[in-house]
Amino acid sequence: MDHLFILSICSRVIMPLSVEEYKVGQLYSVAMMSKNETGGGEGVEILVNEPFENEELGKGQYTHKIYHLAKKVPRFIQMLAPKGSMEMHEKAWNAYPYCRTVISNPEYMKDNFMLKIETWHKPDKGEIPNVHNLSADLLAKRDVVFIDIGNDPVSNYNPKEDPSKFKSTKTGRGMLTGDWQKDVSPHMCAYKLVTIEFKWWGLQGRVEAYTLKAERRLFLNFHRQLFCSLDEWYGMTMDDIRELERKVKDELNKRRLEDELRGTMEK
Repeated sequence: MDHLFILSICSRVIMPLSVEEYKVGQLYSVAMMSKNETGGGEGVEILVNEPFENEELGKGQYTHKIYHLAKKVPRFIQMLAPKGSMEMHEKAWNAYPYCRTVISNPEYMKDNFMLKIETWHKPDKGEIPNVHNLSADLLAKRDVVFIDIGNDPVSNYNPKEDPSKFKSTKTGRGMLTGDWQKDVSPHMCAYKLVTIEFKWWGLQGRVEAYTLKAERRLFLNFHRQLFCSLDEWYGMTMDDIRELERKVKDELNKRRLEDELRGTMEK
């Protein structure tokens, strides 16, 4: 009998940006990270990037991507998974300030795996206790993790992506040291709820440990990069972002098929 394993993690990331600035910076950083993680047959393939509208979420932008990850997952998964099975599908509905991302593996894990990331972006410092409106039962089981982009330690340290050393020439913001969150202005918080559903008996503990580690590292590194690239995207419009995304889509296909392997490798 299949055993359904469900894990919920809530991460809160305070940023020295306004909610509207974050919208542009997030999309810019996603595009740049996709380029940096793509090459040698691995990385990001964008299938769809188009406007959507529905009754539940309203209007926004829908994307469908495939992550080719055969050499980028932990070795214990590489050993279990047959060749070609490590293609993760990401479907995302960006109805900013709310975003929903669902990651699955339809070719191999099918209904046995689903990872969902729901994010609310609010002009505060993470004080809302239940922004995702969880039930009392889920609220009691939820783990809350605060991420400090200025002080939390990182692996694979890059001095160019260190908010404690970066100072924006366009905005004067930075360096993020000590108790920088106390008086920072502007500010906003990304409330991220990660839910994973997993039905493979015997691997729940390893999946839980890997998810906790991987999601925290991803959110920390991504937001450090987002802030330290502030002078690259500050002042860009949404029209600028959509044009950038169109160019990146074409470049990703070329890099994935022709370039050398890039980006983060798991051990």
